[in-house]
Amino acid sequence: MNFSILGTGSYLPEPVLTNDDLSKIVETSDEWITQRIGVKARHISHTDTNVDMAVKAAEAALESAGIKPEELDLIIASTISGDTVSPGTGCMVQARIGASCPAFDLAAACCGFLFAMETAAGFAARGFRHILVVSSERTSGITDWADRSTCCIFGDGAGAVVLGPGEGLLASRFITKGNDQIINIPTNYDGSPWYRNETKKTRIFMNGRATYKFAVMALSDNVRAVIEQAGLTPEEIDWVLPHQANLRIIQEASRRLPEIADEKFCVNIDRCGNTSSASIPILLDETVRAGKLKRGDRFVMAAFGSGLSAGAMVMRY
Repeated sequence: MNFSILGTGSYLPEPVLTNDDLSKIVETSDEWITQRIGVKARHISHTDTNVDMAVKAAEAALESAGIKPEELDLIIASTISGDTVSPGTGCMVQARIGASCPAFDLAAACCGFLFAMETAAGFAARGFRHILVVSSERTSGITDWADRSTCCIFGDGAGAVVLGPGEGLLASRFITKGNDQIINIPTNYDGSPWYRNETKKTRIFMNGRATYKFAVMALSDNVRAVIEQAGLTPEEIDWVLPHQANLRIIQEASRRLPEIADEKFCVNIDRCGNTSSASIPILLDETVRAGKLKRGDRFVMAAFGSGLSAGAMVMRY
């Protein structure tokens, strides 16, 4: 049994932090950030928790799908910035929306949403009818705001989809090349009086040059491979929804895929920044609600990030 996307939802907290605002707390400028990353502004949570954002995105997706919380058979949440180690975001979403189904979290950084979708496909094959996949990230809480190479990139937000019976999933592809030298978010174990190893703050560390090289190759190669796996040609793809990590990465991947018109690559990084695993579902919801992505359209979702991992999925909406 396959699945289709029945509904989408997203949530972006207020206020908006512009590049000019950011230049007041770290040595940077709107020109520097725009040229190197493509971000003009990002949403930063002042009061919304990770769960708050996940709940709001989930409720919007349920309303869009016309599905009640009690009809859900499973909730999968993806996040690397949960409010608590335990209970997980998925469990708290279940409680807050009034569902009674099993729920759990999945952590795969920026690829989290696609890994969660692939996991959902396995449950759908076993007969689970209605599955909520929700990705929520409050990366502002794990960002080093004194490091201009990373703090300019990230933002907060959540996105969600409700899946139901259908034939929407056409192909998927995932890779992992284990590496903690390029992107790393350490866990601080300083609570143990016996632990003797050096501990670091739970902050995002990133080698920008190495990340760029991996991301461009992973994005362009995976998109081409998964389209072929689906038995399609690049020209038959209506939209590409890439992870919003860096505008230059997306542009370079587009250049390496000349068969797909530039305008088919959807972008919101200028307004949202990099929201990690929430990036693609937020973009998906915006594309649907703008009337661009229509029923029957074939689209590719592609992500890359810490792990190092990358994934791509071809779907019919």
